Amino acid sequence: MQIQENIPLAPLTTLRVGGPARYFVEAHSIAEVRDAVLYARDHNLQLFVLGGGSNLVVADAGWPGLVLKIGIMGINHRHGHNHEATFDVGAGEDWDPFVAATVAHDCSGIECLSGIPGTVGGTPVQNVGAYGQEVADTIESVRVFDLKTLEEDELSKDECGFAYRASIFNTSAKGRYIVLQVSYKLLHGGEAHITYADLKKYFAGSPNPPTLAETRDAVRKIRRSKAMLIVDGDDDCRSAGSFFKNPILTESQYSDLKKRAAQENLEVPSYPAQDSQRKVSAAWLVEHSGFHKGFSDGRVGISSKHTLAIVNRGNATAREVLAFKDRIQQGVHDRWGIHLVPEPVFVGF
Repeated sequence: MQIQENIPLAPLTTLRVGGPARYFVEAHSIAEVRDAVLYARDHNLQLFVLGGGSNLVVADAGWPGLVLKIGIMGINHRHGHNHEATFDVGAGEDWDPFVAATVAHDCSGIECLSGIPGTVGGTPVQNVGAYGQEVADTIESVRVFDLKTLEEDELSKDECGFAYRASIFNTSAKGRYIVLQVSYKLLHGGEAHITYADLKKYFAGSPNPPTLAETRDAVRKIRRSKAMLIVDGDDDCRSAGSFFKNPILTESQYSDLKKRAAQENLEVPSYPAQDSQRKVSAAWLVEHSGFHKGFSDGRVGISSKHTLAIVNRGNATAREVLAFKDRIQQGVHDRWGIHLVPEPVFVGF
C-alpha cells in the first residue's frame, strides 16, 4: 500500500473542480482496504472513499484526511436455475464496460443503464437508475467492509434498503460501509426493457422487438444527445450528471403544483410513485423557472443539451458551482414552492 500526499482530486472527477487530498491511496484488494482504514485511524485522519468521481463535488480546499480510491477489479459470471445468471463484480470496475459485458453474454436487466459513468461500487449507494431500470431491480447482495467492526460482511438486497436514488449507504448507515463487490442477478436470454418514453419513441415502427445490443446502443445515443455520455472534447460533459433529483410529491403538494401551472396554461410532466405520490420532472421545474439549456453565469452554467446538468465552463471553482446550484434551487422554490434536492455527493465542505 502506497500512501501519496497532496494529490489533486479535480482530475479524478467528471466535474473537474476541487482541491487536493492531503493523503491518497488506491486499494486493489480487500487487505489493502483494511490497511488503509487502519492507517487513517492510527493517524486520526478523516476517511473519504472515492469511486469513479462522476457524482461528486469536491470543495476548493480539498480533503484534509485520507482519500481511499477503490480499485478492486474482477468479474465472475455464474449460471443458475431458470436462465438466471449472476455476476460478481469488483467495486473498482468501470460500470459501462461491465454493462457491455452482460449484453455480450445475452443477459438482460441492466441494458438501459448503459453509458452511465462511474464504477460498480457506486451503483448500490445511489441505487443508480435510468430509462426505466435501477440497480435495485437486479442486485442480489453487496459485499462490504464494515468500518464499525473492521470486518467484511455481505448484505442482502433487503438489507440494503433501496429506494429512489437511495440506500442505507447514503442514508441510515452513511459512512459505515465500504463497498467491495456487488452481485447482480440477471436473466440469460431475457428481453430488453423498453418502457421509458425516449426508448419507446426511438424504436417506434421497428418490426421486431429490439435486442439487448440495440437497446444498449440506443440508450448511449440518447444519453450522448443529452450530454449524459462522457465524450472527450465535449465541454457539456464537464459535469456531475443530473444535478437534481426528480421531486416526489404528496397528493396535496402535486395538486398545488398543478394549480400553479394551470394558471399559466402549463402541464407538469409527472409519473406515479409509491403510496399514491407523484414524481415530477426536475428538468421541467428548472426550465420553467428561467434556467434554460445553455444558461450561464460566469464560469458555470447549464448544459446546452440537458437542463439538469450543471457544467464547469472552464476553471470554475467549487464555490461557484455551489452558488449556481443555490441560485437554481431558490428560483424553483420561488416559482413553484418546491425544494430541489441535489444528487451529487459534496466532499470537504
